Amino acid sequence: MYRQLDLQVKSMSRTNLLFTYLKHLSERGQREILYYKRLKELQKIMNNHALDTFFQPIVKLLSGETVGYEALNRPAASKLFPNTEYFYEFVGQSNQVFSFECFCRNLSFKRFMDRNKWDVDQHPALIFINIHPNVLLDANYHSGETLQLLSELGIQPNQVVFELTERSAVSDFTLFEKVLSNYRRQGYRIAIDDVGSGYNSLKTLVYLKPEFIKLDKSLIQHIDKNKEQQQLVKLIIEYAKQSCTEIIAEGIERLEDLAYIREQGIDYGQGYALGRPHEEVRPGKNPMESQGHGSSSTFLLKE
Repeated sequence: MYRQLDLQVKSMSRTNLLFTYLKHLSERGQREILYYKRLKELQKIMNNHALDTFFQPIVKLLSGETVGYEALNRPAASKLFPNTEYFYEFVGQSNQVFSFECFCRNLSFKRFMDRNKWDVDQHPALIFINIHPNVLLDANYHSGETLQLLSELGIQPNQVVFELTERSAVSDFTLFEKVLSNYRRQGYRIAIDDVGSGYNSLKTLVYLKPEFIKLDKSLIQHIDKNKEQQQLVKLIIEYAKQSCTEIIAEGIERLEDLAYIREQGIDYGQGYALGRPHEEVRPGKNPMESQGHGSSSTFLLKE
């Protein structure tokens, strides 16, 4: 009796293992099918230039002058890519990172010049281009191609700021510093994005010595009420002064935040309170004039 029961238990165990294995194979197959569907859609997006490009102004807080624009490329929402964050997460996990980054870079430059109706000769604006660190390290990435494109479009290399997100880890800082030195000799500048978001801030700043530090919106929003945010921002401001680095505060949406960071001497700002992303290249709002509109809620509704 016990022997028969034991055989039944073993048989059930083997059946369960087989079922689990078959389920695993089925789920893996579905994931692979979904991956290739998304990969095909990504390639279709690149082939058809099916990205919307927006430009968000970066404003000098003391004078109100718009000094530059960050280029933002976004796909239309779809079943395969329900939102922008999901889309870029997939790109980072695919084998198309290099091709896609080069595509976005070229698209951003061309659309910037096509849509910029302001006097670019008198006031050449900076163009902030998001780029993955691994692309700059890739042997296939030839900076000469970028220089040629810029020359054709009438953009000077010193107008271009490569914006490296802090979320993209740099493993070999010594090698990366040498690579960046090569780009700087050609006139390009470097910004570190998402500083203060809790990733790899200090090491990245020390080794890469960026021309611009972009403070993450998590440090800026409601900073007038948060002592911890204020203390950390003051430390970064002190570091920036000592290293001759300029600071851009991101995510400015309230007049109270704007007033506080101006009082602290932060150089530049970016956010809805200074200008929303637009498909055309549109200068931002003057923060000096903005403070005359009253409450932050009233101001944010004005567009």
